[in-house]
Amino acid sequence: MKKIKLFDPVVGQTEQSAITKTLKSHFWASGAGTNNVLKFEMQFRNYTGAGSCIAVNSGTAALHLALSLIDIRGKEVILPSLSFVATAHAVIYNGGRPVFVDVEPDTACLDPEMVQAAVTDKTKIVLPVHFAGMPCKLDQISRICKKFNLVLMEDAAHAAGAAYGVKKIGTHGMAVCFSFHPVKNLAMPTGGAITLNGKNQAKFEADLKSKRWCGITDRIGAKYDVDKLGWNFYMNEFSAAIGTEQLKKLDRLNAVRKKTAKQYFEEIKIENKMPYDKNCVYHFYWIRVKNRDRFMKYMSANNIETGIHYKPIHKMKFYDKDELLPQTEKIAGEIVSMPTHPNLSESDISRIISTANRFE
Repeated sequence: MKKIKLFDPVVGQTEQSAITKTLKSHFWASGAGTNNVLKFEMQFRNYTGAGSCIAVNSGTAALHLALSLIDIRGKEVILPSLSFVATAHAVIYNGGRPVFVDVEPDTACLDPEMVQAAVTDKTKIVLPVHFAGMPCKLDQISRICKKFNLVLMEDAAHAAGAAYGVKKIGTHGMAVCFSFHPVKNLAMPTGGAITLNGKNQAKFEADLKSKRWCGITDRIGAKYDVDKLGWNFYMNEFSAAIGTEQLKKLDRLNAVRKKTAKQYFEEIKIENKMPYDKNCVYHFYWIRVKNRDRFMKYMSANNIETGIHYKPIHKMKFYDKDELLPQTEKIAGEIVSMPTHPNLSESDISRIISTANRFE
């Protein structure tokens, strides 16, 4: 029996041709972000409708750099604990303090009521995560940010191509961070991006382009200066070449994911499961089961790979926080990630559903 993978990037001849062309060009990387990187930035900016786009080498780098735009030393950043640990690490990198708040039980996204309750005079940024590709309630969170004069940034690592209202994710927050890890909806060998919006967009764009390349500024030919601390975070040409091809098919592939998720929502008999929302891009589809270890072993025995996203960050040794997050902890103890990648065949999807429904 064929093994069904949890994640599997969709690649074809166009990606192979793009890699071959880049390989033969002998131009594989540029800290200045020219050629394929610049092309990808322009196309992703146009795709999202954002003011600017800065390509970097990972979603973690995107979060790190975006948070560096605001001085958060000794300040608080509100975020969910139900996320990949890089979301919180990026706050620490920049000298801030992560404040974890609870999530909604139906979406597993940041609960706006909990956000408002957590605001203090030290709060500087609210950083929601579009969990599994499900958009957070950005209208409510935006109102809270305006009320308390806070900055809205977003972790959209799961959400390339998702929308909230009439706008794509990438246009709402001051800075929106994307990941293009090989398992993501838009896949690269390694990559990420920050989209920028608002009155300081041009200034922030210049700042980020310098910071992603060791703080280099004022480059003319072989001469340049450094006026700030920066990092080696720029995107390489191979990733950008693949990303440009992946972007062309992103909406089509996300439509396939949505179709699969709708089928799961309608046919999987387990009661607690991810809702269907046409604006979600279903990086994965989650269900909640009481006997998770036994369920995952059962699925594995039937050659179906599942996963856990995530162990709450506040429960990890490095953080070890005392926050009371009942919904987060309940979800985290039951959640199972199911495959939604577009390489699934109709028979694969039917097999996943029927196998899950046979579990007792």
